[in-house]
Amino acid sequence: MKLLLTDSGVRNASIRAALIDLLGKPIAEANALCIPTAGYGGPWGDPGGPWRFVAGKTPSPMTELGWKSVGLLELTALDSIGRDVWHEWVHQADVLLVNGGDALYLAHWMRESGLADLFPSLHDKVYVGLSAGSVALTPRVGEYFVGWRPPTGGDSALGVVDFSIFAHLNGPDNPESTMAEAERWAADINGPAYAIDAQTAIKVTGDGVEVISEGTWKRF
Repeated sequence: MKLLLTDSGVRNASIRAALIDLLGKPIAEANALCIPTAGYGGPWGDPGGPWRFVAGKTPSPMTELGWKSVGLLELTALDSIGRDVWHEWVHQADVLLVNGGDALYLAHWMRESGLADLFPSLHDKVYVGLSAGSVALTPRVGEYFVGWRPPTGGDSALGVVDFSIFAHLNGPDNPESTMAEAERWAADINGPAYAIDAQTAIKVTGDGVEVISEGTWKRF
């Protein structure tokens, strides 16, 4: 997959240009599947969050970007649907738009549903993560970001990428998420990591890792 790991969606022209580059065509010609699952997890989960994500009613642009079509893929429902059916839905999509919420809850359901098993075969797909949708692909979230605890314990996520992400740096709704706090978090992660703000995304392709930013970020 080609990845665009955002803090707060497609917030600026630079991130939008990176998305179009990954798609290889205009947004208006691309079919999207949105995955709201992470919004139900963790101590702050509520039914309104996933609805706002799907409906494009959040300050983090994802589903409302002007896609040719937008479908809904709820991971907790996939066990009751034939795999041949929903696998085809995924393969027909150009892009997966993955909601924020709780990263470990999302990583758990990506494994349980079987979606994570599909990732290695999705060579031509674009994955756009929003907050937890980005963090779920990292090796570890760090204890700082643990809300929902998986049955196996720990803070391990999917490890699709080899770096961790401290999201919402200096965010107005996260006054505690300072650069000093990010530095303490990174020391515990003990591996490659990035702190990113709402105007920043990380683009990952076969050519490597590129930070797309009109804001503030730091690599540890």
